[in-house]
Amino acid sequence: MPECPLGERLALLTDLYQLTMAACYFDQDMHDEATFSLFIRKYPAHRGYFVAAGLPEALHYLETLRFKEEDLEYLEATGLFKPRFLDYLKTVRFTGQVHALPEGTIFFKDEPILEVSAPILEAQLAETFIINAVSLQTMIATKASRAVYAAQGRPLIDFSLRRTQGVDAGLKVARASYLVGFLGSSNVLAGKVYGLPIFGTMAHSFITSFPQEIDAFRVFCRNFPNLTTLLIDTYDNLSGARNAVQVAREMAGRGERLGFVRLDSGDMAAISQEVRQLLDDQGLDYVRILASGGFDEFKIAQVLAAGARIDSFAVGTKMGVSDDAPYFDIAYKLVKYAGRPVMKLSTGKVTLVDQKQVHRYYEAAGRMARDTIALRHEALPGGSPLLRPVMAGGQITRPLPSLNECRNFFQGEFARLPEEYKALQDPPFYPVSLSPGLRKLQSRVEQELQHRLRRES
Repeated sequence: MPECPLGERLALLTDLYQLTMAACYFDQDMHDEATFSLFIRKYPAHRGYFVAAGLPEALHYLETLRFKEEDLEYLEATGLFKPRFLDYLKTVRFTGQVHALPEGTIFFKDEPILEVSAPILEAQLAETFIINAVSLQTMIATKASRAVYAAQGRPLIDFSLRRTQGVDAGLKVARASYLVGFLGSSNVLAGKVYGLPIFGTMAHSFITSFPQEIDAFRVFCRNFPNLTTLLIDTYDNLSGARNAVQVAREMAGRGERLGFVRLDSGDMAAISQEVRQLLDDQGLDYVRILASGGFDEFKIAQVLAAGARIDSFAVGTKMGVSDDAPYFDIAYKLVKYAGRPVMKLSTGKVTLVDQKQVHRYYEAAGRMARDTIALRHEALPGGSPLLRPVMAGGQITRPLPSLNECRNFFQGEFARLPEEYKALQDPPFYPVSLSPGLRKLQSRVEQELQHRLRRES
């Protein structure tokens, strides 16, 4: 199953400054090992956790990184780069190592999602793609997991494709939402690429193209008797429901069963109650109600609290663009070079030095209790290390788990996350601390930098 649907020719999918910095490293013969750490600096509003996603795509990119002849011809045509550097790019391959959180891991701000160690030129070139791949899917997986939680066990389907920001985003939204528990997607290409279950209903245009609503229902049922969801709000929800009842009886006479009726507008709580009563009164308790129309975790929670009789939700735009938190403050920062720990001192953007590990501690009942960010090889008793080696010598070290295996892993992770951090509004901060070793090294490097700055000023 490919993890990079746009193909492998992505060396130029980067920011220009990655290439200009690489050219400078090459000019100065800087090829020592560097470690870059990827992390999220702060929580968006109402977020108490993140879900790590996008790792397979990032690893696939690193393993297949190549500059093609046409890439080099384009770079030459810009007039920016010296011939020696362009000749060098012909040979560039990623030769480093990666430590990362497994796909579907729950994590928290400031914790490394992954760390890349490689000759600095290689590790620098990877920055833009890694941020792009991990940021989007982590953002969507986090948003979608909240919708799954709000639905309280009711199935959810991704309906976001038409309003996601581009083709690739549409695919990644389908993947990331399935990772955290969505039943599947309307996105047919995502079904093919990722092996997802695909689902669909009908559009209002289909209904209005027929002389009568019931004619549209009958045609669809005859063509798709085992995949029938009738959209009942085109003219009026209750009259649509009555037409659905008639069609359901006709289907039953042929030994078939109507699956769903779909609500797409109006007061969802009140309408679903009326439609449910109508269906039950007609002996159609097996027909379920699917609701669509602007749903995310907040609206799902709202309509269920109001007593909605909804069995399943189609979740679209607000999840697909992470409407209330459309970006994360994610960063890929140099933390070690040539054996020397380094840090950024900018106000509000201080980075944690050196190669790291995250240790997780659990309560006796198995719930997450606290995390400690430590130096990679620092011994800490009692915790479970989260970052795992996934790439060495530029090659993925073991077969990556399937998407379904990652989905199951996330379910276990989410079950161990205490309820208070799942809250949809104003969750508390999960406790994350620095280890004694990291704290000591962090302080030493900061003092050395401050001393140097004072000398230079």
